[in-house]
Amino acid sequence: MNNRLEEIRKKFGIKQEELAAALEVSRQTIGSLENGRYNPSILLAFKIARFFGMSIEEIFIYEEDDQV
Repeated sequence: MNNRLEEIRKKFGIKQEELAAALEVSRQTIGSLENGRYNPSILLAFKIARFFGMSIEEIFIYEEDDQV
């Protein structure tokens, strides 16, 4: 799964630390999400989408070729 989190976060002018605090996760979690090393739980994906006022699909891109 790919995502646009870094692009969107920067567009809103928010630092990783600020986003992490708002979502109650570590800055390392945000970095791992942005680098594609970590896929969020469905709860975290909803929190991120709600934070930015977007749908999950606008932030996270699922491709059928992705391994389950």
